Amino acid sequence: MGIINSINDILWTYILIAFLLGCAIWFTFRTRFVQFRMISEMMRLLGDSAGTNKNVKHISSFQAFAISIASRVGTGNLAGVATAIAVGGPGAVFWMWIIALFGASSSFVESTLAQLYKERGKDSYIGGPAYYMRKGLKLPWMGTLFALLITVTFGFAFNSVQSNTLCAAFENAFGLSHTIVGVILTALTVLIIFGGVQRIAKVSSIIVPIMALGYIALAVTIVLLNITELPTVISQIVSHAFGWNQALGGGIGAALMQGIKRGLFSNEAGMGSAPNVAATAHVSHPVKQGLIQTLGVFTDTLIICTCTAFIILFSGAPLDGSANGVQLTQHALTNEVGSSGSIFVAVALFFFAFSSILGNYYYGEANIRYLTHRKWILNIYRLLVSGMVLFGALATLDMVWGLADITMGLMTLCNLIAISLLGKYAFKLLEDYRMQKQSGIKDPVFTSDRLKELEDDLDCWQKES
Repeated sequence: MGIINSINDILWTYILIAFLLGCAIWFTFRTRFVQFRMISEMMRLLGDSAGTNKNVKHISSFQAFAISIASRVGTGNLAGVATAIAVGGPGAVFWMWIIALFGASSSFVESTLAQLYKERGKDSYIGGPAYYMRKGLKLPWMGTLFALLITVTFGFAFNSVQSNTLCAAFENAFGLSHTIVGVILTALTVLIIFGGVQRIAKVSSIIVPIMALGYIALAVTIVLLNITELPTVISQIVSHAFGWNQALGGGIGAALMQGIKRGLFSNEAGMGSAPNVAATAHVSHPVKQGLIQTLGVFTDTLIICTCTAFIILFSGAPLDGSANGVQLTQHALTNEVGSSGSIFVAVALFFFAFSSILGNYYYGEANIRYLTHRKWILNIYRLLVSGMVLFGALATLDMVWGLADITMGLMTLCNLIAISLLGKYAFKLLEDYRMQKQSGIKDPVFTSDRLKELEDDLDCWQKES
């Protein structure tokens, strides 16, 4: 743990926070605040894609959105937010908001690029950062490095976090041992992941809306019951992010670091994960999926993470470290709604964590297929993922979060370098989309001849298609 903590201190304190915020702010200005300016278009596109079933052999925009939300909406929303508040104080919530508001532009750029450089697969399109590193930057070694990093990060490290948190919640609510819950969760994981991406898409598109809406409904109810305390809680969040006492005690640095780390873990903006599933969608213009994935960042952090933060801060649950992670969220809900609150968190977390495990697994599978087409290697990967789910159930909280922070940091750094260099093409695509809309075209269409300098590299956007 000493080695893990030392690596994380260097990676996050001196490198990643500056890089993440720098890229997010630059993309925001270069896209002219696309994440705010085009929210109505995002909603329209999501509604259109949810109501169509014309391309049954392809994954729809809505299904791609559901898979990415399945990965985003997980323990980061219940346990990650609680950990950020416990370690960084209420001010960490403010920095989670900031990284979501500005980082959404990074999500737009990476998902648009993933669509631009996608390729045709057997059952669906394939793509992601490894592909735009190889085809866009002409750096195959960088694509291979990223594929390895995301496979380890999501398939192994993040899935161990999901199972660890779920087991802790069930132990707190029902007194079940980590071993029993871990074995059951592992068995369910094996059952689904050997069914392939189409089964993951179907399961995610059913589970995600139900679990998210149910949790939001409970949180909104708690907020309404405590509406008179809302100004005090918001003031507490802002004051702890900038207050003099926090500055003198080093609290601002802790709040900023925890807010950005746990915000990134939750919404994944700029990390390079969502582009892997964004590339699989069947759309007429790359910008469409970029906009839809941008909406996912807002859904995750500004709605669901904020709900958890308000529940904790309304409840008066102790922030002295006596309760951490999901147990702090359970404690808060118990204070608000009674003993059933702890049980609700455990049950809700089962759906959050399980859907995240499926989404995380898919990111790894997509990149295993990038590295090799050997079926036996993919099957070994599936078994290793199942093994890491069991490992996470038995490991300590600090161990699984520490490993996740290292792999997440390295993967994010690799992706941010790539999208910084390729971002100019996402800006051109956004301008092309905007011009088509202004000319009266309701449904913009992109073909490779509209981006002459890349025409030979865009396999899926040839004019005859």
